Amino acid sequence: MDTTIAIVGAGPAALSCAIAAKKEQIDSVMLDKGNLVNSIINFPTNMTFFSTPDLLEIGGIPFTSTNFRPTRLEAVSYYQRLVRHFGLQFEPFCEVQSIIKENSHFEINFQRKGRTEHLRAKQVIIATGFYDNPNRLNIPGEDMPHVSHYYREPFQHFGQNVVVVGGKNSAVEAALELFRGGARVTMVHRREEIKESVKYWILPDILNRIKEGNIKTYLRSTITNIGRDSVAIHSGHEKTEIPADAVYLLTGYHPDMRLLTQAGVSVDKQTQIPAHNAETLESNIPGLYLAGSIIAGRNANRIFIENSREHGDLIVSDIKNRQNV
Repeated sequence: MDTTIAIVGAGPAALSCAIAAKKEQIDSVMLDKGNLVNSIINFPTNMTFFSTPDLLEIGGIPFTSTNFRPTRLEAVSYYQRLVRHFGLQFEPFCEVQSIIKENSHFEINFQRKGRTEHLRAKQVIIATGFYDNPNRLNIPGEDMPHVSHYYREPFQHFGQNVVVVGGKNSAVEAALELFRGGARVTMVHRREEIKESVKYWILPDILNRIKEGNIKTYLRSTITNIGRDSVAIHSGHEKTEIPADAVYLLTGYHPDMRLLTQAGVSVDKQTQIPAHNAETLESNIPGLYLAGSIIAGRNANRIFIENSREHGDLIVSDIKNRQNV
């Protein structure tokens, strides 16, 4: 299988690249180890976006929603529609193992259904995001069956003791939904207050539930051990044990830079920001480009759909200009 542009990833940033290439009549193929917009598929079932529909649009195709802020389901349906509308080539469940520069082209090796397959491309765009890689606490019990770094919905926890670790949007929204779903919720947060980056329309809700005592909260606290039916936390010099039938470690995510470094891309050890030209998004490897949150390193949460949806135009414009030279 040969193509002009191989795009690793199939999230909104990758879609912006594939659509930009399609408009310039440059062939491309997206490869993803999951399915289309796999991260959004794995968001909480009832999640709504911070952005309004117009800020999630790609390729000039309107995104209509029944609400001021679109839902996860609406977003997935919209991005699937883009693939059909533009006739984009997309290969799901293809996990890229290596990218090797061979003179004037790249060799991309990937796994599909247990078999190794190959793709040749003149240019490569890596847009792999960060949601697949949770920030682990590296504490005893973190890998037990009742512990998760991802929250979906509250119904299986009715009448249970649930501990939510974290204090930003994902943790706050999960705690509120679990509480309203009939769980006894305790939050553990290492900061002095729950405030930083929380959506303004849910902040009063969580603060009032905490004030009323409906959601018990341990601030300036860290979780140190997870047992079968309890967790241990440190609050200053005090040690406390909290009952827990389920534990959600919602402490954020980070990009996986292994594919980039294997391909020869230079990555800053401290910031994890890969070397790239801010105007073209080309890395230090000629012909290999970066799109989406991967360019921000450890600060991946600063890159959103609304400020990465133009990445495709930047990259494809550079590729086209070089073809015309």
